[in-house]
Amino acid sequence: MSASPRINGTRLWSRLMQMGQIGATAQGGCNRQALTDLDVAGRRLLTQWAEDLGCSVRVDAVGNLFVRRAGRDASLPVVLTGSHLDTQPTGGKFDGVYGVLAGLEVIESLTEQAIWTAHPIEVGVWCNEEGCRFPMAMMGSAVWSGRLPLSAAYALTDAAGISVREALQRAGVDTEAPLSRQPVKAALEVHIEQGPVLERRAKTIGIVTGVQHMSRHEIIVHGQEAHAGPTPMELRRDPIRVLADILPQLYRSTERSGPAARTTVGIIETFPGSPNTVPGRLRFTVDLRHPEAQAYSALRDELRHTVEASLARHALLGSTRCVWEAPGVEFDAACVSAVRSAVTALGYSAMDLVSGAGHDSCNTSAVVPTAMVFVPCAGGLSHNEAESAAPADLEAGANVLLHAILALAAAAR
Repeated sequence: MSASPRINGTRLWSRLMQMGQIGATAQGGCNRQALTDLDVAGRRLLTQWAEDLGCSVRVDAVGNLFVRRAGRDASLPVVLTGSHLDTQPTGGKFDGVYGVLAGLEVIESLTEQAIWTAHPIEVGVWCNEEGCRFPMAMMGSAVWSGRLPLSAAYALTDAAGISVREALQRAGVDTEAPLSRQPVKAALEVHIEQGPVLERRAKTIGIVTGVQHMSRHEIIVHGQEAHAGPTPMELRRDPIRVLADILPQLYRSTERSGPAARTTVGIIETFPGSPNTVPGRLRFTVDLRHPEAQAYSALRDELRHTVEASLARHALLGSTRCVWEAPGVEFDAACVSAVRSAVTALGYSAMDLVSGAGHDSCNTSAVVPTAMVFVPCAGGLSHNEAESAAPADLEAGANVLLHAILALAAAAR
């Protein structure tokens, strides 16, 4: 065994670029949405690479794909790594994909260097992580972890009315097969940061200690449609007045909650959507995030109270509904320690981080010890065709993954 094994950064980069050609967009990104023909093509390419390495490949009933490198003792639980291959409609080449291909590169590097672990190693590809085609982010890992019933995942439909079950069957997945979770000793996920902190601090590795609390809320306000010309302002039942009240207060409360707070108004829709009609209905969404539970709860409470007060002030009917929530996560101390020890051994500059985005590791951490590794991405951009990362940073993150996996999988314990 090499005293300090390394992955092949050139090969990792080459595979990232090859995968990036599947669903390539004109602006240099990727559109490979979950369970489309392009997503299936990406999975097929990964499967071919894995089988060429002598790995076994299986797909479970919700479409999660697992590549297994055997260990010396098949009875031991696996050390799991990986991420996802599906992208946003205007996504990049690295979000999720890097975690999958870094895991495959770890397997190939271990094999090349004749390093055999006691525990099997698996690379997981979680189905529909992005949640853009089917409206449930981190769907596959949520089902795998028991946080989402399989029937609920199957019932999700895309804009064309195609259900997850139908899309899986079209992709050749046996939806009648039993869904079982393999025994897992530990799970590690390497990912681009999707933010600017590492780059601005000139750090190569982010040691991720957890994930912040986050939720999405839908606010609907009912008004009354009226002609924009003849209807006096004081006689209008205009739902936009509620939006005008809420936005300044929302941003003030976010500022009071400190620099770690995040508020995003991602969708604003009016109906019927005519330029010379007072809207009869307003719908908008608010995404709230904070790493501290108390501050996060305060943001949620203030949003609800602000909406209720504005509705009462303008004598309008409406509602606030939490449509999705992911509680904050604190990653496993032993897994974080394995990452930290790998960083120290390899001599990379590093800092601790709390993830601002949700990841499949949020779901795996509910049932198995889990940790994450971040590497910088250019300008902090992600979910963007301009998403980019330096080959040297990607190589460093994969080396950390290699050493952390070895620490967890090498011996039968």
